[in-house]
Formats: sequence, structure tokens, C-alpha cells
Amino acid sequence: MPKMKTKSAAKKRFKITATGKVVAAAAGKRHGMIKRTNKFIRDARGTMVLADADGKKVVKNYLPNGL
Repeated sequence: MPKMKTKSAAKKRFKITATGKVVAAAAGKRHGMIKRTNKFIRDARGTMVLADADGKKVVKNYLPNGL
């Protein structure tokens, strides 16, 4: 059976750290920022670590060969 291909969309959105955690950009920044608090906007600038269950799903289904 051939190797599973890595999904290109996931390759651009997620990054695997050295410890095996999955990092992604914070959500909720596309529109409607006028009603958000300044703290939310500041915090959403950076990245966030996905929960363990979500990270495992991403790695298993979308990034089988790692990156």
C-alpha cells in the first residue's frame, strides 16, 4: 500500500513542535472585530496549541508524514 499523502491545506495551517504538539493560528479574526475586546484581539494575534485530542486527529488524518 502506498504512503498517505500530506494534505496541502493542513501543511500550511498547522506546525508540529519538537515535543509533538500541534500549533495553529488563533481563530476568530476574519471579520466583526469592532465588537471584540482589545484583549481578545491582542491574544488572537499569536498562535495557540491545539488540545491533545484535536492534535492527534490532525497528525493522523492530515499530516501522516509529519513536517
